Amino acid sequence: MAQHAISIAFQTDKPITAYGPLAATVERYGFTGVTVYNDLLYQPAWLPLLEIARYTQRVQLGPAAVNPFICHPINIAGNIALIDDMAQGRAYLGLCRGSWLDFLGLQPERPVTALREAFMCIRRLLGQSAEPYQGTVFPLAGGETLRWSIRRPDIPFLLGSWGPKTIRSCIADIGAIKIGHIPSD
Repeated sequence: MAQHAISIAFQTDKPITAYGPLAATVERYGFTGVTVYNDLLYQPAWLPLLEIARYTQRVQLGPAAVNPFICHPINIAGNIALIDDMAQGRAYLGLCRGSWLDFLGLQPERPVTALREAFMCIRRLLGQSAEPYQGTVFPLAGGETLRWSIRRPDIPFLLGSWGPKTIRSCIADIGAIKIGHIPSD
């Protein structure tokens, strides 16, 4: 029999001290995961996720999802590495193109390429590779890496997507997909 995962998601519109107790309650009710939205114009997901990590022992946790157009892959890698350490290896990372970018006047060029490269950059950074990466959107010059001990270089990745083109492009790098409204892309 296949195992089923049941998760719940929180919007980041609550006081920071609310997330830990909420997640502990969710864990007691048998949920297997807690997602925190990282929607533009709401609180960033990172601090709520740290609170959730402090108050839980079993649930998987992560953002759904961060976009690399307003948070560079090096910052994403550093933040998810800290969350995973605090959660003792229970974190996952969701990436997506992102909504409401028009509010910032952003029209990302090559969003599918950018997402694929962001996954690759983050994986290299978590693996502490000092090798260069010749990305067209997110290149890494090499020679440097994150400067602390990373608990788990193979943090699972989730893709938030609205279209089959993005899913096909990133499928090799991800373990899960969160599907939204699906227009053609």
